[in-house]
Amino acid sequence: MDIPVSGFMYSSDGSDPMHSHRMYITSWDGRPVHVHGFSGITSFDDGHSHQYAGTTEPAPTGVPHTHRYFTFTSVDDRHRHQIQGVTGPAIPLPNGGHYHEFNGVTTVNGARPHRHFYSGRTSL
Repeated sequence: MDIPVSGFMYSSDGSDPMHSHRMYITSWDGRPVHVHGFSGITSFDDGHSHQYAGTTEPAPTGVPHTHRYFTFTSVDDRHRHQIQGVTGPAIPLPNGGHYHEFNGVTTVNGARPHRHFYSGRTSL
């Protein structure tokens, strides 16, 4: 099965000897793709919390979907944590648009190894 995809490519950084390019997808199967912003503050553990912010990976518009996300927390208490996961499904809004809920646990890090919980909603 062929799925039509459109977008544009931009140059590579030259680090791949097999010559690669990055592609920014603008439509998938005839539907435009979109992203959401996300941000928040982790749980307070081991005497501190961390802030985080990022943008989800693109996903098709107008069909049931989720988004993958990835970011690092702010540096607090001389360390940071990684956050990654997949949002929940789209939650429609009465006047159009949608958002996604997300939650998870950070990677383990710190002088006293620990992790933090996080949760929130993406932007519209």
